[in-house]
Amino acid sequence: MLPSNASAAGTVPACERSLRRLRRERIDLCLLHWPGRHPLAATVEAFERLVAQGKIGAWGVSNFDVDGMRELAALPGGARCATNQVCYALSRRGAAFDLFPWMGARAVPAMAYCPLDEGRLVEHPALAPIARELGATPAQVALEWLLAPGPHGAGVIAIPKTASVARVEENVATAALRLSVEQLAALDRAFPPPARKVPLATA
Repeated sequence: MLPSNASAAGTVPACERSLRRLRRERIDLCLLHWPGRHPLAATVEAFERLVAQGKIGAWGVSNFDVDGMRELAALPGGARCATNQVCYALSRRGAAFDLFPWMGARAVPAMAYCPLDEGRLVEHPALAPIARELGATPAQVALEWLLAPGPHGAGVIAIPKTASVARVEENVATAALRLSVEQLAALDRAFPPPARKVPLATA
């Protein structure tokens, strides 16, 4: 949902237009792409109305930092936010400093777009030796790090973009990988976690 459409009067019609374009009766998850000029309370109220009407299954937000998530959580219905989708990868870890801990304490799942940093991680030399050890590709290592729970891994939902069936199969096979503690520590050395707050990355 573009923020320009996310007004009290515009959210429902915008969703209905999307349904017609998609030839669907229901969208599983509808996201507000980033904070905009319309009151967030009005957007949430409209999202909740769409859920009640069966037009969307759930709703969430994207590119919201801690302040935006706090504002959202304080609204009626705000606690029903299904996810916050942010640009996040091994090489873009800013959200791990304060946003992800805030979300984790409130059981709000994090979703990572651009999980391969727009392809930059595929050629990164730090991933190659770990990929060889696992019999995997560098892309799979980067994705498995995102999926891995615990103090080193990110434990988030990753949504890699692809138009290739072979790449989809490669991404799915990532679920069978397991990074060791030593491998996770090596990735931390190559891509240090943030030591201070930084602005959220954007694609």
